[in-house]
Amino acid sequence: MNERISLSLIVLSSVLWHFGPAHAIEPGDPAKGEKVFRKCKACHAVGADAKAKVGPVLNGVVGQSAAAKSGFKYSKALLKAAEQDQLVWTVENLNEFLTKPKTFLPGTKMSFAGLRKEKDRQNIVAYLATFEVEGGS
Repeated sequence: MNERISLSLIVLSSVLWHFGPAHAIEPGDPAKGEKVFRKCKACHAVGADAKAKVGPVLNGVVGQSAAAKSGFKYSKALLKAAEQDQLVWTVENLNEFLTKPKTFLPGTKMSFAGLRKEKDRQNIVAYLATFEVEGGS
C-alpha cells in the first residue's frame, strides 16, 4: 500500500510541476526586449509618435483585445478571432503568437516567422508592456 501512495505522490508532483506555476511565463527584461524589437521595427512602431506601418502600432498591446486599433486594416482571421473567440493579447497569447504567428493564427497577415528563443519572447513582451495605450496612431 505504501508503494501505491508513493507512486501516486510522485505522479501528482510531476503533474503539478509540469502544469503548475513553475511553468508560468517568467517576466522578461524590457531593455533586452528593446533590442529584440529591432526585428519588428520594419512593420510595427511603439511610443508617443508611433504611426501604423504594415502592422499596427503596438502601444498598450499587452492585455488588449485583438484588433483593437481603430483605423487599421486587420486580416479576416484576426478579426474573427477577436469577435468570435474574444482573443486578448495576454502574456501567454503573445508568447504563443510570437513563437509562430501563422501556427497560432492561420490566415494572419503577419509574415514574420517567429521568435524561437523563449527568452526573446519574454523580453519583447516585457518591453511592449512598458508602452501605454495613449500615444501613436
